[in-house]
Amino acid sequence: MSKSRDIADSAATINYIDGLTSAAQTQINTKSPLSNPTFTGTATLVGVAETYNSVTSTSNATSIDLDTGTNFSHTLTENTTFTFSNPATSGKVSAFTLKVTQDTSARTITWPSSVDWAAATAPTLTDTSGGVDVFVFITHDGGTTWYGFTAGQAMG
Repeated sequence: MSKSRDIADSAATINYIDGLTSAAQTQINTKSPLSNPTFTGTATLVGVAETYNSVTSTSNATSIDLDTGTNFSHTLTENTTFTFSNPATSGKVSAFTLKVTQDTSARTITWPSSVDWAAATAPTLTDTSGGVDVFVFITHDGGTTWYGFTAGQAMG
């Protein structure tokens, strides 16, 4: 048997799909990989969707757990210190967004010391009632360093 014949025999074996009717199998076997198959169903395109996680503070502490998602919101009800947990291992990237809303009093945030802000200065929070600030954080070294960015301030 020639080499091309062995490949053809192997392809015929691979092309066989258990449980198909012979008519369906014939249709599959006669289609060229470069042909344009006809789609007769309905396709719905969707973007990436995930749960928007609301986090709360307890005893002036708020935790962002990346095992639960990558989009978070927090309404300040007290001054709080954030911690970030469960980033991807070093060499992989973890990123998340955080929307912070002031309540009726101007509250403060203490960020983890691992956050590197532009010019080594954390942003000043919007201090009006209902004021919204949005932040983005990214790490590629397992959370040793988080790069913090202000995505928007005084949004609300």
